[in-house]
Amino acid sequence: MGVFELLLLAVGVSMDAFAVSICKGLAMKKATLKGCMTCGLWFGGFQALMPTIGFFLGTLFAEAIEAVDHWVAFVLLAIIGINMLKEAFDKEECGCCEEQNADLSVKTMFVMAVATSIDALAVGISLAMAGNVNIWLAAAFIGICTCGFSAVGVKIGNIFGARFEKKAQLAGGVILILIGLQILLEHLGVLA
Repeated sequence: MGVFELLLLAVGVSMDAFAVSICKGLAMKKATLKGCMTCGLWFGGFQALMPTIGFFLGTLFAEAIEAVDHWVAFVLLAIIGINMLKEAFDKEECGCCEEQNADLSVKTMFVMAVATSIDALAVGISLAMAGNVNIWLAAAFIGICTCGFSAVGVKIGNIFGARFEKKAQLAGGVILILIGLQILLEHLGVLA
């Protein structure tokens, strides 16, 4: 997987945290640099950690499913992407930002960081199945991208409200599905 694909993957994976950060900013009276960086570091750190864990878990059973690893990678990324698309359309009706508050305590941020990074664990497993992936570079891209998007998301949410949340979820879902499709087509020999 090349640098461009890793960057696209990082953007796609970071969209969940970006959407939650927008909601977090919406709940704040004023988005301070400390608040923006708190969200960015929590979300970015966990988004970098989880695919790394997933990658090493995936390598444990990669040989056993080598014949179908490209299908596993595709299915995992497609499920995550479809779930993000579903959440984007569901949020139109339920208004998820109403549930958010401005609390940046360790307990709150830990729970939110874990919740937004569970999908990244599955992405890490997909990367192990895809093969030829530098997990350290992928994790760094994902962590840095998520940190940046999350910090900016808090400010955007504070200024503009939930206007961009749905679009972020849609973009992330489409990107993950397309990367999964690319992995599948490369392994099937359709793409060189």
